[in-house]
Amino acid sequence: MRLGVLDVGSNTVHFLVVDAHPGAAPVPAYSHKIELRLAELLDADGAIGEVGVEKLVEMVASSMRVAEDKGVEEVLPFATSAVREAANGEEVLKRVQRETGVELQVLSGGDEARLTFLAARRWYGWSAGRLLLLDIGGGSLEIACGLDQQPDAAVSLPLGAGRLTAGWLPGDPPEAEDVRRLRRHVRAEIARTVAEVVRLGSPDRFVGTSKTFKQLARITGAAREADGPYLPRRLTRGSLSAWVPRLAAMTAGQRALLPGVSEGRARQLLAGALVADGAMDLFGVDELDICPWALREGLILRRLDQMSGEQ
Repeated sequence: MRLGVLDVGSNTVHFLVVDAHPGAAPVPAYSHKIELRLAELLDADGAIGEVGVEKLVEMVASSMRVAEDKGVEEVLPFATSAVREAANGEEVLKRVQRETGVELQVLSGGDEARLTFLAARRWYGWSAGRLLLLDIGGGSLEIACGLDQQPDAAVSLPLGAGRLTAGWLPGDPPEAEDVRRLRRHVRAEIARTVAEVVRLGSPDRFVGTSKTFKQLARITGAAREADGPYLPRRLTRGSLSAWVPRLAAMTAGQRALLPGVSEGRARQLLAGALVADGAMDLFGVDELDICPWALREGLILRRLDQMSGEQ
């Protein structure tokens, strides 16, 4: 069947159409997205402003038109940390439903971590052993670890690249003291979770997902996304640590010229690198694999599992 996944994230609103069947890998058929960067559009009271709400409603409505055009049988609509934590999140959800007919499911941080872990587990299989997953989004950092399809530990921290950039790095390039302050903050937050995450054993494989890790791997020498999902892509802590001071010295415009870095994400890349560097250091990760699947695929896989159970 043809499924649509509407992902209202902290950076991007993405509508992905896939051909999906129980027991088979979902195959992407069409992608429709815009970069709203909701995590950076919050006002002083922590609410999503009118411009952001209007753009969100417009994107949801256009995604439903695409769904009809592409023959989508079922849409899985969800929202993550930007809407979940916005002061006016409930009002935004009601307005989206009123004006588009779409009821967005708001995922908790724990749900994000567990669904992303499911996607990584299915991608690498049981032979990968105990996985430690790191996922840096626009609004939050998800960490999960486990041996089965469901992780033993699933943690979400307010350490998304967009959120941290807006709140901690106002300069372009940022002031050195601002970078140091953010580095201390990031590492203190992550350090609180280490014992909980690895309490049941040391991971056999380390995995990073989503755009920030993909971009960091690309600037350190990994293959392009255009070369296909099956090429192995890795990020080493040594290469990442060498890049952090270079990114800190660059303007957003200069970062946008780096391979694989989009103009819309360039400003956030330094904050994302500080989070990745801190997480890899504190969890003792020398090298991690970049997984092509993440939260959207996790939702699709969960739905396919549910369909198998209904048959």
